Amino acid sequence: MEIKSAKFIKGILGTNELLKDERSQIAFIGRSNVGKSSVINSLVNRKDLVKSSSKPGKTRQINFFLINEKVYFVDLPGYGFLKASLKDKEKIRKMIFWYLFRSEINFKKVVLIIDARIGLNEFDKEMLDLLNKKEFPVVIAANKTDKLKKNELDKRLKNIKETVGDNIVILYSAKTKKGRDELLDEIFKK
Repeated sequence: MEIKSAKFIKGILGTNELLKDERSQIAFIGRSNVGKSSVINSLVNRKDLVKSSSKPGKTRQINFFLINEKVYFVDLPGYGFLKASLKDKEKIRKMIFWYLFRSEINFKKVVLIIDARIGLNEFDKEMLDLLNKKEFPVVIAANKTDKLKKNELDKRLKNIKETVGDNIVILYSAKTKKGRDELLDEIFKK
């Protein structure tokens, strides 16, 4: 799938007319410091579509980006590591859960982004378990592969695959765009 256009539509905090749009939505989720913004930017071949920050947890709303006028890439706030009060962390957790599990969106795919150097932590495992229970089509993008040597990457990939079972895992680098075509093919596969 070639991405010809990508534009920010709006950020929401709860119920919104945008959720009634019948276009498919592809949700991007992951910990606060895995590079979700960078992955989305690399997929659309832009450096500035999704704002990224050196401070994890910058995204505090659900951001919608219209791709090729046909589908939404939805950037959810990161979970896990976040410099915020417990109240704010809980608010973000509830927003993520509401969007994924209560908003009745028709998801084309959910892309769970993890750090290839770390693998899945407890938050990732919990999220993946919930997504699998709901039978959502999930793709796991193991980002930051450019920071690992080949033998390290092989070990990490083996460990990740043992943890995620039948879910598809794609090795990815937002920096080098390694895995970009494979991830786009998997996202848009019917």
